[in-house]
Amino acid sequence: MESEGQEHVSERTVVMATATAIPDPRLIDAAGLENLCQALAAEGYHVIGPAVQDGAIVLRELSSAAELPFGWGVRLEPGGYQLRHRDDTAAFGHSAGPQSWKRFLHPPRERLWSATRTAEGFDLDGAEDDEPPRYAFLGVRPCDLRAIAIQDRVLAQPGSRYAARRARLFIVAVNCTEPGETCFCTSMGTGPGAEGGAYDLALTELLDEHGHRFLVEVGSPQGADLFRQVPSERADHATLRQARSEVEAAADRMGRQMQADGLRELMADSHQAARWDDVAARCLTCGNCTMACPTCFCTTIEDTTDLTGEHAERWELWDSCFDLDFSYLHGGSVRTSPKSRYRQWLTHKLGTWHDQFGSSGCVGCGRCIVWCPVGIDLTEEVKALRAEQDQP
Repeated sequence: MESEGQEHVSERTVVMATATAIPDPRLIDAAGLENLCQALAAEGYHVIGPAVQDGAIVLRELSSAAELPFGWGVRLEPGGYQLRHRDDTAAFGHSAGPQSWKRFLHPPRERLWSATRTAEGFDLDGAEDDEPPRYAFLGVRPCDLRAIAIQDRVLAQPGSRYAARRARLFIVAVNCTEPGETCFCTSMGTGPGAEGGAYDLALTELLDEHGHRFLVEVGSPQGADLFRQVPSERADHATLRQARSEVEAAADRMGRQMQADGLRELMADSHQAARWDDVAARCLTCGNCTMACPTCFCTTIEDTTDLTGEHAERWELWDSCFDLDFSYLHGGSVRTSPKSRYRQWLTHKLGTWHDQFGSSGCVGCGRCIVWCPVGIDLTEEVKALRAEQDQP
């Protein structure tokens, strides 16, 4: 009996190893994206990806791969964003849009609990009673992969709603081959290629004389199991070299650069810099940069009741350190000036984030530059702070 049991375990182990083996990179065509979407939907995932809507490329739930922004690109500048038609049919030939993936893992508005008065007291309905959705993110850029990893360190506490959503997440990354005018992920070490282990599947889009193809790399056992449902073909060495070359070339075409070395020390030593007055004269303290940023995580709590007093709810909402009430203590706000609030944001993002979480809070996506109404460019602000520090 003992030998039979050992043999059974051995056979089961072999079967499991075969089912989760990581295959070599494969190729699919543009139609294969639809097969991938169908496979994800069949597994119960809500597929979230980029789509053209309201004059921008936004992130939303997709019912079909046909909703991807084939043939659309963007023009980016400080304080400016514009859709443009591409000369090809690329599905991922665009840069980061106004939204980041955090809105699905860390929603901008979420009910924590509600309570209804009864004859015996209160009936309490907690948000933890609701099963979190199973999301499949399709088209996650390497900079946003790093942003998700940063938010994991901040928010993925055991038992949290974020942790529950994150545990059910499937990630299809897209290596960047065409950075935007405000991108600087290379400077921050977050792209343009996706890091192994951070995704379930990773795509590299190729358009050439061989057609419209996607090189698919598997990054997890879950990715391997799902991708077996998608028809594909072996990728030859020439295709692998081509894909690698296009991603490497993108690193040399970044629209912005940031000198990342010594940022923590620069922020710590620049508290009294005159540059803060300059940027404060332009900053509207609107908080757009924090709303668009894929790593900003601050929230506030709002309690509401109905007119009868019979029902109450507690909600968690995104908040911004640019809000005057964000630093409110008994007697007033700590940071009352635009200068102090912008300085708080930038020094935390680039400096003290290292002390709290072991990395920079900036991933080089450039969203804060594009979606600032007055076009404040943090890479230029850092250059100015360095120049001021270097003055004799």
